[in-house]
Amino acid sequence: MNSVTLKELGLLLDGDIQGDETLIIDSVATLEHAKAGQISFLANSKYRSQLEETQASAVLLSAKDAQDYQGTALIVKDPYVGFARVAQYLDTTPKAAVGIHPSAQIDASAHIGEGVAIGANAVIGANVILGENVQIGAGVVLGQDVVIGSKTRLWANVTVYHDVHLGQDCIIHSGAVLGSDGFGYANERGQWIKIPQTGGVRIGDRVEIGANSTVDRGALGHTEIHDGVIIDNQVQIAHNDIIGENTAIAGSTTVAGSVTIGKYCIIGGSCAIAGHLSIADGVHVSGGTNITSTMREPGLYSSATVAMDNKLWRKNTVRFRQLDELFHRVKTLEKNLKTPD
Repeated sequence: MNSVTLKELGLLLDGDIQGDETLIIDSVATLEHAKAGQISFLANSKYRSQLEETQASAVLLSAKDAQDYQGTALIVKDPYVGFARVAQYLDTTPKAAVGIHPSAQIDASAHIGEGVAIGANAVIGANVILGENVQIGAGVVLGQDVVIGSKTRLWANVTVYHDVHLGQDCIIHSGAVLGSDGFGYANERGQWIKIPQTGGVRIGDRVEIGANSTVDRGALGHTEIHDGVIIDNQVQIAHNDIIGENTAIAGSTTVAGSVTIGKYCIIGGSCAIAGHLSIADGVHVSGGTNITSTMREPGLYSSATVAMDNKLWRKNTVRFRQLDELFHRVKTLEKNLKTPD
């Protein structure tokens, strides 16, 4: 287990220490569950009541919240960002693999960088290039011509099809599939004719893709996920999508083909995005939203309805079907009101 002094964390975060800077910190925890040796944080005022009761050795606080706190604190500009950085610094997550397991199948043409670790029963295909300190978990399959940048981690049972490139410092979680075929077919008199998906996938640096998420290869060009994108579990990214830098997509969202999502967007969970449209930089979308048209301006967008009693929902569904008729009736009434006698 890593352990540091509070002074070291203060230097790491460029923060000010209130109290004993020699305290030893070995992990992070919530205010409610923290114990001696742990550091906690207050980022949401609704948890302030827990501050005076916490058993944490120290707490990350803003200057405002530290004014009335008598305990030991590390005062920083943004306690939640500070928590994230401390959690990284004290991280004890094991490696995806250590060394190269004898059961791994590595094609003779593959280039394996210095410090690469490959787990049991992994398969490394022809002409694969693995940068320095890449970690390949147990059961991972890499198709031919895959390129993976330095320090990227693939957890157990990730599948990467041919001609997929990943940048540096990426994390791909278990069960993810990168580069499978997009849903491309032509219809001839009721029969589906498959269109070979001959493009690839290009993923930038510092991208994280959650467990059991899928990224389809391009039909002709590439599907692109740019630097800093974070994708949650069970997300579908279809062929030829382009996801801009530092965009976040939450779990169970489906993005249809040929969609361009801008930079710094936040897409909530269980959203559905129709194909062949664009989303501007800085768009935020609430969970459960259906996006069926291009969004040209940044802002917060929402759709769907909140949960309600089933009987009321059924009544409202019927009324929703009557909206068009109601609209025309109101327009007629307005017109009659405006018409002089």
